[in-house]
Amino acid sequence: MSVFSEIIAGQLPGRFVWADDVCVAFATIEPVQPGHVLIVPRVETDIYVDVAPDTFAHMANVAQIIGKAQMAAFGVVRPVMSLIGFDVPHTHIHVMPANVQEDIRQKNAKLATDEALDAAMTALRVALIEAGHGEHVPPDLHSPKLG
Repeated sequence: MSVFSEIIAGQLPGRFVWADDVCVAFATIEPVQPGHVLIVPRVETDIYVDVAPDTFAHMANVAQIIGKAQMAAFGVVRPVMSLIGFDVPHTHIHVMPANVQEDIRQKNAKLATDEALDAAMTALRVALIEAGHGEHVPPDLHSPKLG
């Protein structure tokens, strides 16, 4: 079981901004910028080319929704979506708020404080709710379950 599956199962802590039957989105503990999230399919699949096409399309749609919310929450001009895929054997999409390319460089990734992660994810959750996606924002920041 991957660390992401353990987060989704509630065995490890997570800060969730999105949950549906197909995927979840939660904070990375080493963001390159405040608001950096990972979109992870509920079905553990190591390599993205093995993810069911409808699941991958859904994840890309969620990435667009979250990117627009990042623009609103953090005042950035360009959210960025990235697939890297070597650090955890569970497909995941990085969605990072950015103003310039330097904002998304992995060398900027630093362990964030609990307070910083909570503040960023709360701001993103509010932006998602204000954009009309409240049905996918879990009522509890620390749970991938919907109400």
